[in-house]
Amino acid sequence: MPGIVILGSQWGDEGKGKVTDLLADDMDMVVRYQGGNNAGHTIVCDQDVLKLHLVPSGILYPHIVPVIGNGVVVNPKVLLEEMDDLTARGIDVSRLRLSSAAHIILPCHEALDRLAEEQRGGARLGTTNRGIGPAYADKASRLGLRLQDMVDPKHFTEKLKTTLALKNALITKVYGGEPLDLAEVISTYAGYAERLRGLVTDTPLLIKRALAEGENVLFEGAQGTMLDLDHGTYPYVTSSSSTAGGACTGSGVGPFDLSEVIGVTKAYVTRVGLGPFPTEQDNRIGEAMQEVGQEFGTTTGRRRRCGWFDMVIMRYAVRVNSMTSIAITKLDVLSQFESLKVCTGYRCGDQVLSEVPVDLAGFGACEPIYQELPGWSSHIGGATSFDELPVQARDYLEFVQREAGIPIRLISVGPERNQTILLDGASRRLEKSKLIYRDDLPI
Repeated sequence: MPGIVILGSQWGDEGKGKVTDLLADDMDMVVRYQGGNNAGHTIVCDQDVLKLHLVPSGILYPHIVPVIGNGVVVNPKVLLEEMDDLTARGIDVSRLRLSSAAHIILPCHEALDRLAEEQRGGARLGTTNRGIGPAYADKASRLGLRLQDMVDPKHFTEKLKTTLALKNALITKVYGGEPLDLAEVISTYAGYAERLRGLVTDTPLLIKRALAEGENVLFEGAQGTMLDLDHGTYPYVTSSSSTAGGACTGSGVGPFDLSEVIGVTKAYVTRVGLGPFPTEQDNRIGEAMQEVGQEFGTTTGRRRRCGWFDMVIMRYAVRVNSMTSIAITKLDVLSQFESLKVCTGYRCGDQVLSEVPVDLAGFGACEPIYQELPGWSSHIGGATSFDELPVQARDYLEFVQREAGIPIRLISVGPERNQTILLDGASRRLEKSKLIYRDDLPI
């Protein structure tokens, strides 16, 4: 059976972990295909909060093979800490498989990430300082080291000598930092290799065999569409491909192996870090969303900026990802408002746009054009079907579905697993649904 992709349709933090966890019951394999430990998935089960940064969400299910694909950059220290935490919770991590081609994060990457961000001063990008960008830069520069290098002591030492000499020169001569000790890094990573060696394998072959045997494979993205290196709000983006195309390049499968792309989106919008955010509510409305929605970054703990739902970036996400259905999360957070707003277009100078501007300066100058909808001001956490939702909530969801042009497959009305409404057959109605390109707004 072809695979299913789950990705974020906003700026990340949409609740992909919960959606992956919910759908994992029917899966045989869950593949994380991009990003590093700058991302995080939070799963709540029986009031037990589990935060995952590298290990795929499917690890919670004993029948699933969790895979970290070649498109992920792996910090072995963080991965092992996460595995140890899962083991302490009684979760078997021996099923985890790591791509031999996945690049590793070294201490020099973390140092350079921090030093470069400090030097940018007021022009900083708001990175997590976890070495993600420098690791991906080395991958593109063909200087990176991969997991297959790490588990081969001789090869690792030879390659690290070259890489670390270059990085130490950059750290000391450009940024004035302290050089890293080669012997110390070799010794530390030898310990990581000893523990991880048995999990490193040819994961593209593993995934392809699973698909060929009719198994269900879920491809799990990190971050969100608007943080994609190519298609996001550059340079305020991540360093990898967080769109659906990244599922192929980051796991080693072809486009025809994918049958469905589920875009996860909050019922409002959040963003961590810097960059344009047209519908941001830097006021009591945004503060209320932040407080009720507990909008703090899973990885960094940073406060998330909050704002009204943006249909322009929703349509953009549908388009660049070939999204087939939507999973709406945190609908319950909107229950506190008597009226709601949805951005349907942007006013940029004397222009009115229905699509995302191509240049960052234009994006930053955009003012949202809102359509106001009535709120429901009632608790919805106990709703178990679409019909049990207040009529205003149903109208809000139907508006989003109509404007996006694809069906809603899942609605989350609370943080717990059971606070979820699954809409049967959503993915089967795709032939009846067409992507709407707004032609009632001049471009």
